[in-house]
Amino acid sequence: MGGFEGVPFIFHRLNCYSLCMENFQMIAKTLFGFEEILAKELRDLGAQDVHMGTRAVRFVGDKGFMYKANLALRTALKVLKPIHQFRAFNDNALYQGIQTIDWSQYLNPHQTFVVDVTLHSENFKHSQFVALKTKDAIVDQFRQNYGIRPSIDKDHPDLRINVHIDREQVSVALDTSGASLHHRGYRKITNIAPINEVLAAGMLLLSGWKGQSDFMDPMCGSGTLLIEAAMIACNIPANINRKEFAFEKWADWDSDLFDTIIDSLMKKTRDFPYTLKGLDKAPSAVAKARENIQNANLEDYISVTQANFFDSEKETQGPLQLVFNPPYGERLEIDLERFYRELGDTLKQSYPGTEAWFITANLEALKFVGLKPSKKIKLFNGSLESRLVKYELYAGSRKAKFQNQ
Repeated sequence: MGGFEGVPFIFHRLNCYSLCMENFQMIAKTLFGFEEILAKELRDLGAQDVHMGTRAVRFVGDKGFMYKANLALRTALKVLKPIHQFRAFNDNALYQGIQTIDWSQYLNPHQTFVVDVTLHSENFKHSQFVALKTKDAIVDQFRQNYGIRPSIDKDHPDLRINVHIDREQVSVALDTSGASLHHRGYRKITNIAPINEVLAAGMLLLSGWKGQSDFMDPMCGSGTLLIEAAMIACNIPANINRKEFAFEKWADWDSDLFDTIIDSLMKKTRDFPYTLKGLDKAPSAVAKARENIQNANLEDYISVTQANFFDSEKETQGPLQLVFNPPYGERLEIDLERFYRELGDTLKQSYPGTEAWFITANLEALKFVGLKPSKKIKLFNGSLESRLVKYELYAGSRKAKFQNQ
């Protein structure tokens, strides 16, 4: 059967609002390469029937779990609630299929909605046309039944509808999240090339970061990796600072249940006994990072210093984990050969006993580092195919390390 981003689902027809605590299927959308860690996040939260697809993970839970997933998932971009699926080979079949849904279950004529579309189909090639046809089917149903129709609001709709077409299979879902979940709510200001918060969290989880050592981002920019690292280390819900979710405008919105879920998640936070430090050579970046850290209420855990990583050295004893996002030469012009050679030299000479991870979309530049990565993971930073690479810097020689084991 069809589904979202290659994730099949078995459709169970439920009234969205009358069976509010019944289990139902959901789809969490994510970035390429994060499917496995998102599935683990869901299982750890208590999701049922978890199945991975491409850039998405299907799972089962109730309304409270829908709230929890939106609040706590670090690597999800959206949480969708499928409500209907059908086959359509042309625009007339699409219109008829959308009209078979009783939209009065989810929307009243005085509310607003918007339609988001993703396409992988030879029959439908323009997402705007599909969105328009879907909108027509919905408003025509209301006009016929009530004599009035809901309006479109692209910025702050009461209901956000997701239509996904894979060949001739049409899947319709309610968007429970609203704006993408990478909008955490703490980052008010950014630098020229900020990293997506979901990408940052996924990089950290792929690196094995759990908060069990000192941590450093030597090119911290606006502080996103530092903030996400602190939230993972302290087990703070990823979206606790977010202002709103789409489900808060639904007819079955339960604010008491939502508050209960928040209380339950916050009781599971923990202290962090190590250091979290950021460096950046730009004073403006340091100021932005500190402001964002303060917005996230994490200034007690994270320090940021103005410094050039290439002039720095390891300051702490014991293991250190570095995770960072160096310039690729895409939006920030640099001498790539010199930059990556200095990066490798600094790691080799000044950071013994360190596990260093960074992401780059410039695969040619990696050869200038002068170190052999022990791991390479394919990811995408926006549209740029990238690699998350790992370098292990041993205290003393590597040979001596293995002789002493």
